Amino acid sequence: MQEDIEVDVVVAGAGAAGVMTALRASENPDVVVAVLEKSMAEGCNAGVSSGSLAAGGTRFQRAAGIEDSAQRHTDDILSNSGDERHRALVAALCAVAPDYVQWIADELGYPMDVGTDMARKGMSVPRLHADPARVGGGPLITHLRKELADRPNVALLDEAPVTGLRVQDGRVVGVTGRQGGNDLVVTAGTTVLATDGFAGNRALMQEFCAELGDPFHGGVSTATGDSIGWLRPLGAEFRNMSACLRHGQVTLHGTRVNPALPWLGAVLVNRRGQRFVDEQAHGYSGLAGVIQAQPNERAVMIWDAEAQQTAQHSEMMRESQEAGALQTAPDVATLADALRLDPMALAQALTPLPGRRALIGPFHYAWLTHGVLTTQGGAAIDTTGQVLRTDGTTIPGLRAGGGVAVGLAGKDSAGYSSGNGLLSAFGMGWIIGNELAVGR
Repeated sequence: MQEDIEVDVVVAGAGAAGVMTALRASENPDVVVAVLEKSMAEGCNAGVSSGSLAAGGTRFQRAAGIEDSAQRHTDDILSNSGDERHRALVAALCAVAPDYVQWIADELGYPMDVGTDMARKGMSVPRLHADPARVGGGPLITHLRKELADRPNVALLDEAPVTGLRVQDGRVVGVTGRQGGNDLVVTAGTTVLATDGFAGNRALMQEFCAELGDPFHGGVSTATGDSIGWLRPLGAEFRNMSACLRHGQVTLHGTRVNPALPWLGAVLVNRRGQRFVDEQAHGYSGLAGVIQAQPNERAVMIWDAEAQQTAQHSEMMRESQEAGALQTAPDVATLADALRLDPMALAQALTPLPGRRALIGPFHYAWLTHGVLTTQGGAAIDTTGQVLRTDGTTIPGLRAGGGVAVGLAGKDSAGYSSGNGLLSAFGMGWIIGNELAVGR
């Protein structure tokens, strides 16, 4: 059976980019929006993220005495990624970040504060914003989806995977999909692709990211890169396809530890008892490659009670504790025995680097490996989310954001800055949705 639907805007995907696009477009009550989501039960990458929103120049920062700006945010990202080709895109996303962070808090009623305890490499000032309880991205996405579902000019369809784009005379005019055994044929003035990337698709990961080996996949299973197959026949350009949001602080239980731990004094030691890296020299994405190069692709992270006092206020630490990934030892000798390392070698490894404090027992520790959370390569877009062909022209009727589109890490995963994923997704959703609300 076939169901025909006609709307102003159809959005493929109800993750961060899709929900934000639909929320902002539907602010105009005359704009009718349909959102097709593959599976809310399976989740989205925003939902399994830390829920940290990077923004420079918010009222939360000003209240905390932090001087920041969209320009500084842009410069920090590009300093880490080296991807000057996308400066205009990065600047456009950073420019709107304070607006949607404050809108989510002030208009949609989701509590936010600036994480002064959330230090990250390459972030010159604290600019990650999250709920005060640090419960992660799941509750945030649930809150936004509920707001969306309550709007009379929005149809939010679950278990309704998009199966392809509808194209007439070179223009995208909607999508096809499936729901409850029925074929969906959606006609729309504008189609927005906001599905996740391809980290859950082994064939595409081997095609574009084979050098990563076979890492733990910490993202959602629905991130299968379907949009690549839809966009290739349209001549879309793809950029930075080998870049991913990697993570070098994935426990052997599949959870993650707080990325702030290196800035709280945590030390990394490999299976030979060697401290093999300056823990603060890499972000968690860049650290993944360093962990991958260690024996058995593993290392143990060790920290103390002072670090634990701050780090424990994170959903990642709570999940790791519940999974049994975090252990304790009262002193170096006991710790060495538990880790099967030479006590003298371990004591040497724990010697603080210049300017760092010494760790004091009791010690906390977790065995870590590397993983991939999301991909960062995708379709080339301009600063308004229009999809670019290889000849530089745009594909009429089509916009893209989130995991479908090129991310902000540059060509290498080490160029990822904390918060870039949600910045790309929420930021482009905000830009696209605002334009659609006024009929552009």
